[in-house]
Amino acid sequence: MSKLEQVPEKVLGWVDERFPLTSTWKAHVSEYYAPKNFNFWYFFGSLAMMVLVIQIVTGIFLTMNYKPDGNLIPGTNISVAFASVEYIMRDVAGGWVIRYMHSTGASMFFVVVYLHMFRGLIYGSYQKPRELIWIFGTMIFLCLMAEAFLGYLLPWGQMSFWGAQVIVNLFASIPVIGPDLSELIRGDFVVSDATLNRFFALHVIAVPLVLLALVVAHLVALHEVGSNNPDGIEIKKLKDPKTGIPLDGIPFHPYYTVKDIFGVSVFLVVFTSIMFFLPEMGGYFLEHPNFDPADALKTPAHIAPVWYFTPFYAILRAVPSFFGMQVWGVLAMGAATLIIGALPWLDRSPVKSVRYRGPIYKTALTLFVISFFGLGYLGTQAPTDIGTFLSRVLSIIYFLFFLLMPWYTKIDKTKPVPDRVTMK
Repeated sequence: MSKLEQVPEKVLGWVDERFPLTSTWKAHVSEYYAPKNFNFWYFFGSLAMMVLVIQIVTGIFLTMNYKPDGNLIPGTNISVAFASVEYIMRDVAGGWVIRYMHSTGASMFFVVVYLHMFRGLIYGSYQKPRELIWIFGTMIFLCLMAEAFLGYLLPWGQMSFWGAQVIVNLFASIPVIGPDLSELIRGDFVVSDATLNRFFALHVIAVPLVLLALVVAHLVALHEVGSNNPDGIEIKKLKDPKTGIPLDGIPFHPYYTVKDIFGVSVFLVVFTSIMFFLPEMGGYFLEHPNFDPADALKTPAHIAPVWYFTPFYAILRAVPSFFGMQVWGVLAMGAATLIIGALPWLDRSPVKSVRYRGPIYKTALTLFVISFFGLGYLGTQAPTDIGTFLSRVLSIIYFLFFLLMPWYTKIDKTKPVPDRVTMK
């Protein structure tokens, strides 16, 4: 080997003496053994990571031209913030691509995260010993919702302005601390320029830092206990006596990195198709009223959040006020998100995967999915008597899935789990 060929090895050795680069690569990639029976459902974790990178990179470029200023341009009814978004779309070279990539990425982030969470439900990825992974995942979901809500206000259009008005005012319904809390969130007595600046700072700095920290914790916890699989079998229990390698495991790299590249390729085809040909997605990804500048004197006919919030918004509207207090709806909406984190302690089934569960759990999961989609649709519609009734029924089904889980998972008949993973 020539001296020139030895340079990379020497540089790598110099780095390894001062930073655990090679050992980290081996521990988390090349010598991290994952179950060999991963299927379609295991694409969405890596896809979520990729979308996170897209959002961070496009967000950096957007902040170079966006101005968080809610004051009106003299002689117009257009704010500086709204005008800066129009400037990005019309005058910045490639600005419209970056903006549509960011807005499409926001919705696609929730698509892959919801599918990733559903994977956990069907394969029991929250059961022992992965409780902490699930808790970190739930915190990521809550952080992601906060990040999306904060960014929702930044275009300073009609729907973002009035949507923020409605959501922030919900906190005012909390007894005793509500009014002060909502004023603290807004930074003013009403949604104003101070609110915009506050949300901008949280959206681009504070929440992303927390989100990145939680993602790292999520991955570290995952690689500590190992990945689940469609059979719900712990591959670490059966190892080669000589090498200590799980008999049903394969190195994450190159096998799953290649598989993930295929998943990323398919995803990017869908992503770019939406971004270039249907960025508004019929008003679900970018709502039509948001193309009008914010007007505090003109309320839109129907105020609704973006589609990924609508299941929880429908639960909020479904709960009637008691004793003139709206706080019960707010509590129900909060409980609908927080209860997801309790799954490791609610599920009493002796098996993890839906493959070996009985008909009761499968029926309950089907009803839960129907209720979630139904609530999502009803949350986009203007309130009606029949819509409110259906929302209440579906909300009850949503909560019963969790509250009755300790009972029906315990009595549900299960199938024998194989000793080794299967390649179905």
